[in-house]
Amino acid sequence: MRKGDLKLVQELNRSIILNKIRSKGPISRISLAKECGISPSTVASAVQELIKEGYVSELGTGKSSGGRRPILLQFAPDNHFIIAAAITNSAIELAELNLEAHIKRKRLKPMDGQKGEEVIRLMTEELDLFMQECEGLERCVGVAVTVPGVVNVKEGVVYYNSKLRLDNVPLKKLIEHRYGMQTWIENDANAVVLAERMFGSCGEYPDLLYIVVGDGVGAGILVNDSILRGSRGGAGEFGHTSVSRSGIRCECGNVGCLENTISWSAVYSRIVAGITSGRPTVLHELCRGNFSDIRPSIYNEAVRLGDALALDINEEIAEHLSAGIVNLMNLFNPGAIILDGSLAYDNPILLERVREHVLRHGMRILKDGVRIAQSSLGPDGDLIGGAAVVLRHIFRFSLAKI
Repeated sequence: MRKGDLKLVQELNRSIILNKIRSKGPISRISLAKECGISPSTVASAVQELIKEGYVSELGTGKSSGGRRPILLQFAPDNHFIIAAAITNSAIELAELNLEAHIKRKRLKPMDGQKGEEVIRLMTEELDLFMQECEGLERCVGVAVTVPGVVNVKEGVVYYNSKLRLDNVPLKKLIEHRYGMQTWIENDANAVVLAERMFGSCGEYPDLLYIVVGDGVGAGILVNDSILRGSRGGAGEFGHTSVSRSGIRCECGNVGCLENTISWSAVYSRIVAGITSGRPTVLHELCRGNFSDIRPSIYNEAVRLGDALALDINEEIAEHLSAGIVNLMNLFNPGAIILDGSLAYDNPILLERVREHVLRHGMRILKDGVRIAQSSLGPDGDLIGGAAVVLRHIFRFSLAKI
């Protein structure tokens, strides 16, 4: 913990003032002093620094209460930017975002089966190209990389990802050495649960579960506004909880993992098995007879059309997913549960079936009043999550040394 020296107090005051301008602006210096409980001279000094650095700008004059008309201050989110890189099990997404997490431009690069060192090589190549197109890199406040798997946030090391075969990758050190920019590495679900709290429709809940179902299955767990990480950074590996001891062996070494039951690869296998066994399905038409073209979006469309095969698979997903969610709900007692991912985001029937299962099987005192909703961040949630990691560092003062 840091000692209560002058620099610490100045940093605290600056953080309080910037947050107040961001949340309450346009606002005058005198109003800032009153609302923050900080002396006018301290406010004036901090504001001068924030204007010089480009985080705050003067908007114009406000109404007078008897003396001179006050000059109003506002947050200036477009004077700086964040670079976010989202590594998924199938692609690498890059984006430039302002300080309100609005995407200014983005880029997508399919993974094409790369594993291990090839994933890191591809990511750095794409980052090189992306940064070459950035105007004024000196205005970049940092780089955020989100990745599925077990992450040591403090050291910036990806400890483990079974699908991508990442093992003890010092990603933070690699990127900071390559680009000379402050870098944050975070688990993808943890990053998005922060974004849901900061920008999403469930932002009023300090106890929040974010669950993603797509290429993989994971969870971000917010407890009293803090990410639950565990001793090794592995909390939230929801997909690697067992739902069947007689199930197949997972890449992680366990047997019967939830991920092998409800992730896209498992769903795709069931679709192909159903089609080859002769079950009638609109998926034939939707993929024009080419099974390899079936994607989660096509499967979700078949669900919406009431296709029997798709609905049967959807019900299996709902049952297994709900069983796991009830366990999480009984362990963490969240105020809200958010579903996301390629299989859940655009699948209102799955959301409704999960809601019914959870409300039927959850503990009464814990399920009463819990909100179960779809993510409100849209398809760019991973990129917004990366920005949220950086923004929390900028706007949330910490007494702990980083």
